[in-house]
Parts: sequence; structure tokens; C-alpha cells
Amino acid sequence: MRPAFSPLERIASFGHALRGIAELVASQHNAWIHAAATVAVCALAALLGISAGEWLAVVLAISSVWSAEAMNSAFESLCDATTPEIDPRVRRAKDVAAGAVLLSATGAATVGLIVFAPRLIQLVR
Repeated sequence: MRPAFSPLERIASFGHALRGIAELVASQHNAWIHAAATVAVCALAALLGISAGEWLAVVLAISSVWSAEAMNSAFESLCDATTPEIDPRVRRAKDVAAGAVLLSATGAATVGLIVFAPRLIQLVR
């Protein structure tokens, strides 16, 4: 039987999630790069006055990268905790997880080109 729903436990789960985000940002160098890119992209988007639909694409791209990075970091931590020695299967799994971040970042960069390139070209002309 499942335990009854507890509003206090739901509230506590937000605390756990926020602690995880803080750990991600504090411990992962790539998260620092994502944070700088997030600030730069949002500032550029505001400066250029992109549309609501473009904001939607940009926000989804940013959240995709952050989510992939968080899952990759969690996966790597779990792998390291369970198999501290070098194991080719673990290396392969970690590489695939890192590849997911790269795929997400590539998609985000593509969204950025589609949204920002025409405006930036107009500014140069």
C-alpha cells in the first residue's frame, strides 16, 4: 500500500531538487559554461526584442541543455559511486550520457542561429 499524499513531503522534494541544482552549479565546470551562455542568450534576446514564439524556442532549448547536463552529472556520479575502477561498459555509458548533452547543446545552438542570425545580420547591414 502506498503512503498517503503529504503536502509537507512535496514541499521537501522542492528543497531536494534545489539542493541538486545548487550542487550541479557548484561542482560542474560545464554548468558554469551553461550558466554564462544562458545569461548571454537571455540578454541578447531581450536586447533584440525577440517574439514570444522565439522566446518559447529559446527557453525550451536552454532547459533542454540544463536538463541533459543535470542528468549526465547525476549519471556520472552514480557510475563513479558504484564502479570506481575503470570499466569499459561504464566508460561507454558515460560517453553516451555526455553525448546527450552535446546533442542538446547542438540543438540549442541551432535554435540560436535561427532566432538570432537574421537580426544580427540586419544590424551589420
